[in-house]
Amino acid sequence: MRKLVAGNWKMNGLAAGLGELTALKDILKSAPPACDVVVCPPATLIAQAAWTVKGAFALGGQDCHVQPKGAFTGDISAEMLRDAGASFVILGHSERRQYHGETSEAVAAKARAAWRAGLTAIICIGESEAQRNAGDAPHICRGQLNESVPPEATSANTVIAYEPVWAIGTGRTPTSADIVAMHAHIRSCLVGKLGPAGEGMLILYGGSVNPGNAAEILNLPQVGGALVGGASLKSEDFLKIIAAVKS
Repeated sequence: MRKLVAGNWKMNGLAAGLGELTALKDILKSAPPACDVVVCPPATLIAQAAWTVKGAFALGGQDCHVQPKGAFTGDISAEMLRDAGASFVILGHSERRQYHGETSEAVAAKARAAWRAGLTAIICIGESEAQRNAGDAPHICRGQLNESVPPEATSANTVIAYEPVWAIGTGRTPTSADIVAMHAHIRSCLVGKLGPAGEGMLILYGGSVNPGNAAEILNLPQVGGALVGGASLKSEDFLKIIAAVKS
């Protein structure tokens, strides 16, 4: 499987910062990476970003509504993301679950909406620090997978991102052994739920991935790439993470 490195800009970025994407495009076109790359800027920038990167790498949204259109003030449909130039969408990020009360059932509905529009869904799962300390991390992740990933999911339309909540933006990461163990557990859950379709699905690691730890994390067994937060905002840092993927 060709790995995927995805950048989640979250609620950061203005038009003036699109030069970072230009720099990223120029380097990746001159030295093609050993992995696929997607950047998920704020929805306000997707159309401008699509014009800027001109297909050098993929773009994605950070959320979508279940419905294709309608009286949902402030929401953005998967079809709108696609029309703006996106081909991926992040769903079920812990920040959406925490701050917007998003349930796993809602994530599953949004995944189907993403597929309807021709987008690949990046479905996020992960445990809190209290859940990990209590030994519940495998159970929590299994439950989120079972409820967030529809049975029609395939390796072509879905990517899983494991992000332990306590590692996001904290500078802390699980040990390599813990990452390998959880990714193996997630793989087992996917195969149990989806059968052969679960065998080829990419499982990304996310949570304080940076240029200093990327090489170790990205080349662990079962790790199919990374979902990168703050380090994706600067092309220099993001390029170092991308370069850490071995062909």
